[in-house]
Amino acid sequence: MRRHLLATALASLAALAAHAQQPTPTTTVISADRLLDVRSGRYIDHPQVVVQGERIVSVGHAGDASPAGARHVDLPGMTLLPGLIDMHVHLDSDPTYGGYNNLQFGDRFWSVIQVPNAQKTLMAGFTTVRNVGSDNWDDVGLRQAIEEHKILGPRVVTATYAIGATGGHCDSTFFPPSMDQKGPYNVDSPEEGRKVVRTLKKYGAQLIKICATGGVFSHGDEPGAQQLTYDEMKAIADEAHMASLKVAAHAHGAPGIKDAIRAGIDTIEHASLIDDEGIRLAKQHGTWLSMDIYNTDYTQAEGKKNGVLEDNLRKDRDISQVQRDNFRKAFKAGVGMIFGTDAGVYPHGDNARQFAVMVKYGMTPVQAIQAATINASKALGNDKVGVVEAGRFADLIAVPGDPTQDVRVLENVPFVMKGGDVVKDAR
Repeated sequence: MRRHLLATALASLAALAAHAQQPTPTTTVISADRLLDVRSGRYIDHPQVVVQGERIVSVGHAGDASPAGARHVDLPGMTLLPGLIDMHVHLDSDPTYGGYNNLQFGDRFWSVIQVPNAQKTLMAGFTTVRNVGSDNWDDVGLRQAIEEHKILGPRVVTATYAIGATGGHCDSTFFPPSMDQKGPYNVDSPEEGRKVVRTLKKYGAQLIKICATGGVFSHGDEPGAQQLTYDEMKAIADEAHMASLKVAAHAHGAPGIKDAIRAGIDTIEHASLIDDEGIRLAKQHGTWLSMDIYNTDYTQAEGKKNGVLEDNLRKDRDISQVQRDNFRKAFKAGVGMIFGTDAGVYPHGDNARQFAVMVKYGMTPVQAIQAATINASKALGNDKVGVVEAGRFADLIAVPGDPTQDVRVLENVPFVMKGGDVVKDAR
């Protein structure tokens, strides 16, 4: 008994000593000319943001008392905003290897190039991303390396493999039968869908991605054609939600979009050919639309040079203007919109170029910024990102000028803080 008490006492003392040796979190006080409150869309003049460790502890005004010994980051002439969120990226993709050009590389090549892609994304001011589809569990390894501070990158919400139907957009469709190429997580029944959700979660999926319709950069299908049935999508959504996972659906065509919304899918990706009924359903169900309306500018200009097949470029041309017009229509109707770019189809780090296109097609600059901040945090179900307020992660960017007047200033972000660490300061 005495030995047990002695051992317990020694263990307690050791724990106390270890705790005492932990460094006190660094306190940082950040000041700027203004801070955009993305909830109201209004500026807070001369803000003072106090950060301890990786979290914001208070948001006040210049001249408020600040903690003794705090380091100060002064950003005169600059506007503070929350770190931006891109809800649709593929960090292990490179648009300069289109069509069959990617076959010259081994599987591990893609896991390596995602490292500089992640850093470019973070340096562009995007402190959180959803990686909606990745091969070989690349995105899980990336997330873990970032979380362990081995490499620089944004917070990555990992979908791992996308779930598709046999022969569909998320299957491997560019090869003859003799090569026996197929996606490892195709599903052709509700039961198969449930099992794949469980498997992907087991190995690191924090989000489930499905391919409900055909696509642009696949072979042998058309974007408007539905590929997963309502029952398959419903089973996947139910299983994911039971595990507290959100579901994103690649869906260009109107029938697939509507079945995905009815099935309980959380976000519709692309939504290019959405019709009036789909818009009504999205608003009724509170389904978010993530419409990548910038990237066609790049794919049409550079795709052929990069090896993209003409049939893929044809599909891209066919839907591009329709998608942009439907973006305007859906937003005007009051559907919830989130910022998603499909980075990887165009170069990583250029994510913010989409803001100007969103403004061109109906949003104010503030509304476009809200799509990449507070709306995105709501769609993620994450109350720790997307807003500068106490309790949230100290993910902040600063830009010169006024992004509510000229949203293009977000295309060149000189100051980035992630989790209380200044990762870029090019002032």
